[in-house]
Formats: sequence, structure tokens, C-alpha cells
Amino acid sequence: MPHIYRCTLELHDNLYYATREIGRLYETEPVLHNYALCYALGLVDSENYATTVSEENSYRYFCPEQVPMYEAHLMPLNRQGIYVTPARAVHHASVLNTWKYADNRYHVEMQKTQKNIPSFGRAKEIAPESQFEFFVIANQPLTFPRWIRLGKWMSKAEVDVVELPKPKYHAAREFTFPYPLNPLDIMFTNQVLSYDTINMPPVSLIRNVRMFGEYYTFAGLSEVFKLPINMKYRFGNE
Repeated sequence: MPHIYRCTLELHDNLYYATREIGRLYETEPVLHNYALCYALGLVDSENYATTVSEENSYRYFCPEQVPMYEAHLMPLNRQGIYVTPARAVHHASVLNTWKYADNRYHVEMQKTQKNIPSFGRAKEIAPESQFEFFVIANQPLTFPRWIRLGKWMSKAEVDVVELPKPKYHAAREFTFPYPLNPLDIMFTNQVLSYDTINMPPVSLIRNVRMFGEYYTFAGLSEVFKLPINMKYRFGNE
């Protein structure tokens, strides 16, 4: 049986990433993508979970090229038997910050910029003390960092982890999973019947998913939920 961890993440800084752009407003959806969590937890490009910052994984802090390498970075996790679900907000608050590039004089005529750089805008960010929840499934026991960084500002967040009781396997049948999921990672092994869409890059997520497939349940928890089985990273080429 796999080791399944329930992780709670609490923000200690404002969290910002542009989920969507609405005119001058850059909005952060209160959902954390599972790709982003893999990088933040230090799972990417590691033979085992505990990693250190080195030349090999320095892209966690600096990317010399703005070219996504999700497939190259995440497919090794399938071979290691590690999967991270997207995170939902347990509770959250938002803050709205205005930023601008402008002259310091009292009055300045706004000239059209020669570059595609916005002169002002507003960023809707997730406030500190907001909490998120996600799951990590692994074939081998994992050790998690207590502190991670997320988003455009590399915001600090605290991670609290509880390993769930030994799961009970259930054969394929219809069930509902309320947490967010990456559709690419489940549609090859589960028949998805209905869902709500969360539009966000690089892959839109789904939640309140009604599906037909195998799942786990866990004894001794205050609430009953059914976790889909056989989730792994896929990129449309299988």
C-alpha cells in the first residue's frame, strides 16, 4: 500500500501569480497547481526526496530561459511513485495592491510605451494566514520541508504534514471527489462524468469531480472522502 500524506500549507507572505488577466487586474485564484507544488516541495529532479540547492536544481530560484520543462522535470516522479495533487483553499482572504511605473513629478503626460510593458495595474493576491490543503501519494516514506516558497514573489509558507491511516482499496464504481484535480493526470485511468472547471495556466484544473474508477477510503477520519487511484503525470502523448 502507498504512503498517503495530507498536507496543510499556511501562507506567511502575500501569494501572487497571475491566474488570469482582466484588463489591468492580475488575479490570483485561491488554488495551487500541482506542478507548482512539486517544484516548491523540492521533488523535481531528485532521486530521493531530500534535496539541497545545487547547480542541478538551481532553476528553483533562477531560470536562465523562460521555457517550461514540465514533462522533463515531472515524468521522473512517475518512476519514483510520487504524485502531488493540486491544493484547495481551506480558508483564505485576498488583498488588492496597485503598482505603477510613473514619473515622480506631480503631473506627467502618459506616453504610449514602446515596449509591451504595462504602466500600471492591480494585483489581487492571497493574504497571509490563508491555508491550503493537498495530498501526496508515494510508494516510499517521504520527509517534507517545514518551509517552502511559492509564486512570483517566492512567498514563504509553512507546511504541516499528517500521514493518513492505511488506505482501503475499492474496486471501480461511481464516486465524487470535491478537491481540485489535474484532468490530464486522471482521465486515462478514470471515466470522468462531470466537473467544475478552474481556468488557470499551464493546465486548467477541475473540482467537484464525479467519476467512475478505483479509489481509496481511510478509516478513523472525521470525514469520509474517496481518493482516486492511479494518478500520475501525463502530458498528452500517451
